[in-house]
Amino acid sequence: MYLSEKTKDLLEEKLNILNGFRPINKTILNKIRENFQVEMTYNSNAIEGNTLTKKETFWIISEGLAIKGKSLKEHLEVKNHKEALDFLYELIDLNKKNTISEHLIKQLHSLVVKEADSDIAGVYRNGNVFISGSDHIPPSGFKVSGEMNELIKWIKKERDNYHIIELSAILHHKLVAIHPFWDGNGRTARIIMNILIMHAGYPMAIILKNDRQRYYRVLSEADSGNYKNLCEFLAQSVIRSLTIYLNVFNPPRKKEDKLISLAELSRVCNYSSAYLKKLAISNKLEAIKKGRNWFSSKKAVEDYVRSINR
Repeated sequence: MYLSEKTKDLLEEKLNILNGFRPINKTILNKIRENFQVEMTYNSNAIEGNTLTKKETFWIISEGLAIKGKSLKEHLEVKNHKEALDFLYELIDLNKKNTISEHLIKQLHSLVVKEADSDIAGVYRNGNVFISGSDHIPPSGFKVSGEMNELIKWIKKERDNYHIIELSAILHHKLVAIHPFWDGNGRTARIIMNILIMHAGYPMAIILKNDRQRYYRVLSEADSGNYKNLCEFLAQSVIRSLTIYLNVFNPPRKKEDKLISLAELSRVCNYSSAYLKKLAISNKLEAIKKGRNWFSSKKAVEDYVRSINR
């Protein structure tokens, strides 16, 4: 409905390849998950203003270290978010039915903020809030419970009418639009959407801190009912995670398949790095983002050229 056929085909193609490597060795799987936990925790917290670096986040998670000059609240946000992801993986490993409920949303929110903001953990707000930098005004506090009840009904009614990535993206937007809690809404929504994504067999989708402005922009567009760019944005995050997984199990062997920067790629094709970036952002060119930089391959450009020639 919102995702392009090209994007859906790419998602299905990569997922089918990944499924061919299943069941995944537990040691390898745990190592990948640890890396994803650090990256997800760092990026999700950073989007909300946490100033810990990715390396500092790793030290807190893996070594329990205290980082000089950083607040206790920032440390607790890392610890709490990691525990919420542990719970998420537990849900997936137990293969529990991917039913989203108010109880589950409150449970995950409680884990996300339980030590950093224990007095609001798992409790709907009873007052009004504003979202900084957004024109959207969430419903009044007394309407939150009813809005959340309607959201759960919407999921049950519409879940078969959308591609799972579309459903996840729209659920994410609806949840942050309601803004049911005093704080921790974004972090909770990004975990909740991953329940649907991971139950469908995809790896965890991570929204990067460096994509924060684009992320806010597509959420803002969704406020008026335009979900296309939000869905494509989330799909791009899932494709990035799929590519990371596949590079572990099936690293590129041909020179044409290897990921290189767009600047390097522009020197071996007929497109500028700026145009390649535009193609990557719009999901027309298979690419992944590392930090602030995009990477793709000569084969991906060749696939794009073949697609437009068709």
